[in-house]
Amino acid sequence: MLSNSFRGLFLSILTCIFFSLTSCKKEVKTISHTEVSFKKEGDLIIFKTISDSTKIDLDIEIADNEYEIQTGLMYRTSMNPNQGMLFIFDDSKERFFYMKNTKIPLDLIFINEDKKIVSFQKNAKPFDESSLPSNLPSKYVLEINAGLVDSWNLNVGDSISFSK
Repeated sequence: MLSNSFRGLFLSILTCIFFSLTSCKKEVKTISHTEVSFKKEGDLIIFKTISDSTKIDLDIEIADNEYEIQTGLMYRTSMNPNQGMLFIFDDSKERFFYMKNTKIPLDLIFINEDKKIVSFQKNAKPFDESSLPSNLPSKYVLEINAGLVDSWNLNVGDSISFSK
C-alpha cells in the first residue's frame, strides 16, 4: 500500500506528464516565396570584334550596390535570352562568383574597365557554390543564360556599351 504523501507525489507527476504531452502544440510554419521578376534598368550592346559589325542587344538589370551584387540572379526561375544582369563594381580586380541559390544555369562574362571581355565562365550550374573566378581584373560582370556565349560566338576582346 502506498503512503498518502507518495501517492500524492505520484499523481502530481502523472498529471504534469499528461498535461505536458497533451498541451504541446504542433506549430506549422508556412514559408511563402515571392517570385522575383526581371526589371529592365538599362540597355547593353555587345560588339563583336571578329565579325564585320555584328552586335547583340540586351535588356539588363543593374547590380551596383552591396545588396544587389550579393543577391544577383538568386531565386529566379527563368530569364529571357535577350535579358541579363550587369554587375558594376567600383574597382577593377579579379572577381569570384558562385551560384548559391541560383536556380538557372548561367554564362558569366567578365569585362575589364575598358569594357572589353577578358574571360568567361560558361554553363555555371544551379546551386553550385564552387568559385567561378574571372582570372583577370574585371570591373563588370554580365550574367546571361547558359549557352549564349557559345551560341553568339562571343570572344575575348569583344566589347560592350551600356546605358542606364
